[in-house]
Amino acid sequence: MRVVISIGGSVLAPELESERVTAHAEVLESLAAADCELGVVVGGGGVAREYIDAARTLGANEVQLDQLGIDVTRINARLLISALGPTAKPTPATDYDTAGDAIRRGDISVMGGIAPGQTTDAVAAAFAEYVDADLLVYATSTEGVYDADPDLDSEAIKYTTMSPGELVDLIVPMSRDAGASAPVDLLAAKLIERSGMRTVVLDGTDPSVIEAAVLRGDHNGTDIIPHGSSEPAAWVETE
Repeated sequence: MRVVISIGGSVLAPELESERVTAHAEVLESLAAADCELGVVVGGGGVAREYIDAARTLGANEVQLDQLGIDVTRINARLLISALGPTAKPTPATDYDTAGDAIRRGDISVMGGIAPGQTTDAVAAAFAEYVDADLLVYATSTEGVYDADPDLDSEAIKYTTMSPGELVDLIVPMSRDAGASAPVDLLAAKLIERSGMRTVVLDGTDPSVIEAAVLRGDHNGTDIIPHGSSEPAAWVETE
């Protein structure tokens, strides 16, 4: 089973706690031992936002701000690689060819951002499409996809399942509001729709949740199910 997992920076390293990074690394190693071929994309989280806010105040333009954010995602990726040790490619991949080659060699392939204008949400979706993954998992700090920001709206409703098209339709109006918080960004949603990628959005704060979702499809998040798709073969085998 080939899986791409996007781990938000606010999930992996909200603070610099080695124990949290180790716990996520142990889950990834467990998945690899269970014959999962793994690609991992790491976000920048709050640290990236702090650097970007400071640089914006100093007069940096938007491309420079994006590059700064990419640098932070790659530092977070190196942090995770340090915890993974020899099971991972020793440096973060900076393009899809290199990342895909690492997976095919049997390494856990870890990457951060790629290019200005593209978030790690979109990188994960493109990476999953590039390597023809069976499953894409977004480990966020929110328990799935909601029709509104649950931190701002106590009546926000969580979707248990939805189609990629429904995800795009939900995010389009959110993307027009700079204050809104979408579960994944619009480009990522469109890439998921284009590829027909089976996707899960969940709260990955507890890394064991990621393991259960990948191995068995067990989670309390949102399943994004393309029309006519079937469950990953590994899930069927465990039923």
